[in-house]
Amino acid sequence: MTLVQLARKNIRKNFTNYFLYFASMIFSIVIYFTFVSLKYDSTILATSDGSPKISSAFTGASVVLMIFVAIFIWYSNAFFTRKRKKEVGLYSLLGVRKKQIGRMLFYENLMMGLLALVIGILLGSLLSQGFVSILMKVMGYDAVANFRISPQAVIHTIVVFTVITVITSFHGYRLIYRFKLIELFQADKEGEQEPKASLAMALLAILCIGFGYWLALQNILESAVWRSMGFMVTPLVIVAAVIIGTYLLYSTFIVYLLKLARKNKKRFWNGVHLISTSQLLYRMKGNARTLTIIAVLSATTLTAVGTAYSFYYNNRSSVALADPNSMMFIASDQRIANEVQDLISRNKKHELVYHESTPALQLKVDITSLNSKISSDIVSYTILANSAFNKLAEAQQRNDSLSLTGQEAAVLDAGYYEGLSPEYVGSTVSLKAKELTENVTFTSLKPYNVLNLRTANTTVVVSDEVFARLQQEAPLVNIEAYKITHEDDAKALTNEIQSMLPREAHFSSFYMDYAAGMESSGLLIFMGGFLGLVFLAATGSIIYFKQLTEAGADKDRYVILHKIGVTKKEIRKSVAKQSLFVFALPLIAGIAHCAVALTALSRLIQTNLVIPVLICIGAYACMYIVYYFLTVSTYYNIVTKSNA
Repeated sequence: MTLVQLARKNIRKNFTNYFLYFASMIFSIVIYFTFVSLKYDSTILATSDGSPKISSAFTGASVVLMIFVAIFIWYSNAFFTRKRKKEVGLYSLLGVRKKQIGRMLFYENLMMGLLALVIGILLGSLLSQGFVSILMKVMGYDAVANFRISPQAVIHTIVVFTVITVITSFHGYRLIYRFKLIELFQADKEGEQEPKASLAMALLAILCIGFGYWLALQNILESAVWRSMGFMVTPLVIVAAVIIGTYLLYSTFIVYLLKLARKNKKRFWNGVHLISTSQLLYRMKGNARTLTIIAVLSATTLTAVGTAYSFYYNNRSSVALADPNSMMFIASDQRIANEVQDLISRNKKHELVYHESTPALQLKVDITSLNSKISSDIVSYTILANSAFNKLAEAQQRNDSLSLTGQEAAVLDAGYYEGLSPEYVGSTVSLKAKELTENVTFTSLKPYNVLNLRTANTTVVVSDEVFARLQQEAPLVNIEAYKITHEDDAKALTNEIQSMLPREAHFSSFYMDYAAGMESSGLLIFMGGFLGLVFLAATGSIIYFKQLTEAGADKDRYVILHKIGVTKKEIRKSVAKQSLFVFALPLIAGIAHCAVALTALSRLIQTNLVIPVLICIGAYACMYIVYYFLTVSTYYNIVTKSNA
């Protein structure tokens, strides 16, 4: 029998153990092929007008995926090599040279990699049309995908994964020369010494994570720590503290807790607790690095996907805040304004909810006295009279009104950010119009707009008497505001109106900003979702491989336990508890890290991320649970296979 035939036979006989690794590789190849295909897809390029943003986004995502998959395959290979050390030792004992054993393992890995590559490309080609349709849907485009296999994508995928497979195959080949014969037969007994853990190191783990969390939750604008460390260095300190703390959490703190649990004699000697606690204690330190990587990766995945989905989820409300009117423009030509009104009134797809023609002034104002950290000293304000504001607020059903007198003023700033935005309330600014200067004092701040931001910038409301005086010195403009039904599906009407208006009309519409937001956030959620699935598949697989490796080592112990009277039900209970512990630790840590990161982000961008983040965490946890039950079932089957 040749080495190639032996390798093929080994794959067939061990395919059950290899299946999840093989499936994860195929899934990774499918996603990579999809991303590269979408970069060249004619439907996407035509619908998005050849946007370079989409092309560069998929290029970046494919690079990230390529790096991650390479690490995953490398890591998985190491697990399988250790799992088969005893088998390799037998080959050596029978006189097979290390060179031949290495070549056999090289052929095995190469055959599996090439088979996964072929299946992945075929599946990716078949599913590409569906992926294009999903992307078009989440980006808000109405387009039908055409089936087409991209030659560039096929070539890219073959080159990348062939290189990865060859490198990992050589890595497996080299590992054979690193071990002596005795080490190969004693592989299952490696790392079985009882780990040491001190209270000081356990407390240090909590302190590191606590310090990272505390630093992340600081108000960036007011924190003296952030200022002293620097805004570029502090995030790196946070990441380092959390990663070190997570590693110490698993290598010392959990070990310390398990040793405390062992001291509880009543519980420890009760049923399978003795088995579960001892197994976890002896292996926790050896598993610390793997659990840390999975926890950090889970946190990164959840944070990225949660953030992307939050932008997608909040897109409508964000646009509604910036564009309270479906369409708005400055009417410099009354004839064109009448044509637009007639066009909207005649449109059968969209009913007119309201139309307000609002007189306004547009002035350049010096706001140096407001101490703004993000605005220039001279800004453009759109000035509204108190009565005009109340009329628009009533049309928009805001249940809010103003009663300004004398030199009182109110500012409408939907993007107000405390600490960065101007200090409005109590401050005074000068509104200058030719020879007239009106000093007004802000008495109120409204965190919303009644005029579209792109047309009006920041809106300031003054008393009717101040507005009357100012309009005598400054040119008056009429701002036309329309509200229509189905404003998020007004592409044709929006384009037609935009083509009618001159550039100086500063036309803005709900649809344009909504479509732009859907394109950007839809692209993010598509990439984040699929990359998240790959990361989940890889991290779940790594724990699965790790548990299966331990199952092989524990098999003899469970055989003995079964012979002395431990039932299969008790064995399954023990396996379930051990696996739950290993799966839950990185998931809980990942969710905790993610929660802190997203809390800090939500404060920074002043957006409520709770609902979309809970949805992402729930979906992630459900898929993790599937891996857990699969692992418990396989582990149990391995350790009870020989039991009577």
